Amino acid sequence: MTTDESAKCIVVDSQEGVLRIQISRPEKKNALTFAMYQELANALVRADQDDLVRVALLTGTEECFCAGNDLGDFKNISLGKERLRNPFVPAISGFRKPIVAAVSGVAIGIGTTMLLHCDLVYAAVNARFQLPFVNLGLCPELGSTVLLPLLVGHQRAAELFLLGEPFSAEKAREAGIVNAVCPQGELMNLALETARKLAAQPPAAVFLTKALMKRGREAALKTALEEEFYHFGQRLISPEAKEAFQAFAERRKPDFSRTT
Repeated sequence: MTTDESAKCIVVDSQEGVLRIQISRPEKKNALTFAMYQELANALVRADQDDLVRVALLTGTEECFCAGNDLGDFKNISLGKERLRNPFVPAISGFRKPIVAAVSGVAIGIGTTMLLHCDLVYAAVNARFQLPFVNLGLCPELGSTVLLPLLVGHQRAAELFLLGEPFSAEKAREAGIVNAVCPQGELMNLALETARKLAAQPPAAVFLTKALMKRGREAALKTALEEEFYHFGQRLISPEAKEAFQAFAERRKPDFSRTT
């Protein structure tokens, strides 16, 4: 995907102190390529530096929030730390301002883990979440091995990570991953109304409060981001991941019996 093509898949609009960042690649269920990650990172970095932006609103399309990484981008990856560096990781994990997310349809892999860095998350009743990293022979990313257990507890996190099964918007709400579930037709109004409320709050007080709430986990998160990055790169070239990607391409169940 070229830079121009990736820019069209990340739609950015700013109004009334709210920067809306929309992932819009519906023909691929909003799966993210390396180029799209760069566009997302650029939008967040600019928003963090723009005094007129008070809040970021992260959305997908009506039928899909984000189906995770584009496996076509990842299955042929050559190992190398520079190649694997993802600018979106520091951009969202270090974002100083509030992030509101509106989730409709599927949120798979990083489509779910990015929500752990958001401050307020709203989901439509049709939202479906999944963390299938282990299923693909990979490990979780974006600091989720720290953030998810802190949020939901070890046992619930183990269920979601180790089994990698889809779960509903209501289960996500019960676990604390989302703040509220609403009808699909009301999702954007709810998320936008909330973002505008945040934008009207005293900005310095809002930014400080977010920073103070995050300070207790900063050291652990920094370590997790580095360790996950290293192991994710190793897993991408592992026999298990190669078998999982091949099985996905061939629309069959993977066979991990001879990959160890």
